[in-house]
This record gives sequence, structure tokens and C-alpha cells, in this order.
Amino acid sequence: MPSVPLPRPSRRPRPRLVPMTPLQQLRAPRKPLRLLNLTLGIVVLGIGVGLFVRAGFGLSPWDVLHQGLSRLLPISFGTVIVLLGLLILLLWIPLRQWPGLGTVVNTFAVGPIADLTIALMPPIHGLGWQAGAMALATVLAAFGTTLYIGAQFGGGPRDGLMTGLHFRTGLSVRVIRTLMELTALAVGWLLGGVVGIGTAVFALSIGPLCQLFFRWTVVDLERR
Repeated sequence: MPSVPLPRPSRRPRPRLVPMTPLQQLRAPRKPLRLLNLTLGIVVLGIGVGLFVRAGFGLSPWDVLHQGLSRLLPISFGTVIVLLGLLILLLWIPLRQWPGLGTVVNTFAVGPIADLTIALMPPIHGLGWQAGAMALATVLAAFGTTLYIGAQFGGGPRDGLMTGLHFRTGLSVRVIRTLMELTALAVGWLLGGVVGIGTAVFALSIGPLCQLFFRWTVVDLERR
């Protein structure tokens, strides 16, 4: 008698990001894991940002834009970052994107962690070491970004714009993030921001890396 093949167990769909109000974010399940991922993600992201600066191969695309605006306007580099972040938050309104704990932590913690990393890390010499540091920094920035966003407490201004466009357009995170980085890079370069080889590497790599890491870093809210 021929054997009857057993049905294959259905694969559980991958966890997905869920658009939520701040209150829904706080009430969502699995808070200990989500808070841990939020904290670790912000730390890793800050270290990645600082290491990228230490690599010495140029600024990230958004920092090229920040530098270009600071040269055009009578305000400091740091002030440009804050004001542009607030302007980007206004773009969340038509996207119906909500801020959350992750928005606050990203805004106030990533910069100091990056500054501390730069202060504690000695200058990197040699093209090989610099290239390795640039590659590691890009991976850390992508992993940290997806880890804290995957905690489902909301994202920082720029990351929240990315997820908001993802929800509204249906385009992949890879495509949206790459287009955002290239747009920031182009505008910043036209305004006089300094571009290096690391800028191009970051702009073209961060989107695909985020798309990859989101497979494992999004906390499943349907799992109790």
C-alpha cells in the first residue's frame, strides 16, 4: 500500500511592524523584551554612528545634508539636526504616523552615545582598518535601527518617516530607505556638504541591510 505523504506544517508568517498610537504602543504585549530591544538598539545605533565618523571616509548622507544646511543658514550643525528633525515630524501627520517612546529616546540618546564613542575611540589609521571600521559601522547602524524600531515603540523622525512611507505606499523598506538616503545626499551635496566614499557606501547599503535585519528584529506582538 503506497504511503500517504504527511502535510507539511504551515510556516508562521514573519512578525510585522504594526502602526499604533502611543497608548497602544505602551499597552502592547511583551514589554520587557521590547524595552530591552529598544535600549540595545539605541546603544548599537549610537556606537555605529560614532564609529562611522571615526572611520574617516566621509559623513553619512543625512549628516551631509545637515552640514550643507549649516553652511547655508546662520545656525550650528547640531541646531540643524534638531530643527530638521522637527520639520520631518510634521511630515508624519499626512502619513498618520505616531511618535512614541522610541521617538523620544532616539532624539535624546543617539547623539550623546555617538559623542561618547568618538571620545573614547582613538583615531583609526590605515586604509584597511578604516574600511573595516566603515563596514562595521554601517552594519551596526542598520542593526541598531531595526532593533529599536522592531521594539514597536515608534521611531526617530527619519526612521519614522521611513516606516510611515512603508505603511502608506507598500514599498519595501529597502527601496524607501535607499531613496531617502540618496535624496538627503543629493540635496546636501548641492548645498555644499562634504561627500566621501563612505557616504556612498552608507547610502546604498543601509536600506538593504535594514530590510535584511527586520526579518529577525521585529517583536511579534501576536505571540504571548
